[in-house]
Formats: sequence, C-alpha cells, structure tokens
Amino acid sequence: METNQHNLDLEDHLCFSLYACSRAILRLYRPYLDKLQLTYPQYLVLVTLWKKQHCTIKELGEALSLDTGTLTPLLKRMEAAGLIERRRDTVDERVVNIHITDQGHALQEKASCVPQSLLDASGMNEQELKEINKTITQLLHQLNIASEK
Repeated sequence: METNQHNLDLEDHLCFSLYACSRAILRLYRPYLDKLQLTYPQYLVLVTLWKKQHCTIKELGEALSLDTGTLTPLLKRMEAAGLIERRRDTVDERVVNIHITDQGHALQEKASCVPQSLLDASGMNEQELKEINKTITQLLHQLNIASEK
C-alpha cells in the first residue's frame, strides 16, 4: 500500500469515526441508563436476554464479544441486583446458564427509551440507522474473519 499523507489525517480514519461515534452514543445513553441503574454492558446483557430468555455464559460472551473474565463479575453484580440468575447446568456442571428474572423483564419497557434516544437525536429515520448498522456489522464480520487468519 502506498503511503500518502492524506491517509494520516484523523478525519479519514474510520476507526476514529467509529470510536468517536460510539463515545457520543454512550454519552447520549448515560442519563437513561442511570435512571435504570444499569451500566452499558449490563444493558447489553439484558437486551440479549429479553430476546433469548436464557443462555449460557459462553453464548452470552459470543453474542457480546466479551470474555468470561469480563462477564463473570458483571453477571455477579446483575445477580446481586436481582436482574438475572446464574444456574449450573444439571447435565454438565461446568456450564453456567443465565436466566432473566421477573425484575430483569420489568426493565424492558422502561429501557425502550434508550434506543429511541438515538433515533431522536440522530435526525435520521429508523431505516437509515438500520442501514448504517448493517454496514458496520458487515465490516465487523469481515474484520473478525481477517483477524482469524
């Protein structure tokens, strides 16, 4: 690849644009998550469980791109808060299953304001945001493939 001074401009780095956008979204979400007494990673766990109801720690880690060293303390705090339950699998005790509680389910309707806040603040319609997300997801998939080589 040819080195070109233009390639070194910060505004031309996709990684920086994604990083800055992610930080801006998290700032936008912060007041809503604070009202729900959730951190962003806890919110993502709940979003996953609202759809699946239960899963293993391994499945949750794969869905959220988090390792068990990061997930375990997060899940312990969520269990202490009454949002989830961790249960050893009856067939294989090495497997820990995560189940959402009634208290965790109760937050689903209250949390609808979180993604709505992005839609409202972006000035874009839902379809435009879905297209951006689809493109970013495709890029992530390709980068994961490339990093496995």
